[in-house]
Amino acid sequence: MSPELFFEFAQEQWILFLGLLLIIFMIIQTQFADKLAGYMSVTPDQAVRLMNDGAFVLDVRSIDEFRTGHLNGAKNISIADLALKIATLSDRKEGPTLVYCESGARSARACSMLTKAGFTQLHNLSGGILSWRAANLPLAKQGKHK
Repeated sequence: MSPELFFEFAQEQWILFLGLLLIIFMIIQTQFADKLAGYMSVTPDQAVRLMNDGAFVLDVRSIDEFRTGHLNGAKNISIADLALKIATLSDRKEGPTLVYCESGARSARACSMLTKAGFTQLHNLSGGILSWRAANLPLAKQGKHK
């Protein structure tokens, strides 16, 4: 295909061409968004591997949500309290940390806060505990609340 034909197509079908450019941009943005944000989104299966490798697990839901079931070994600090209690986690800055909430939105905010505080190996459970439940993975009923 010659460049002339390509440019002719782009001019005649500018809406399709614009849509193609938008799709390409969205694919690139999706691939690099986690890196730019300072954390990676992970699936429940990837989260299990992180936990098996000794990752620190942080639940940023409310205490009432935490009591309904949480990931085994998770420490609960609600997103509302995280800014005040982030210093208590300073010994976890270098190691892998898995952060989750109900759907993934609050944990993404928490990951941003933790990134600014110097955490280097952050992982956000994509879809939160809802995706964990959808994968039929077990939940604990007792754990640490701080």
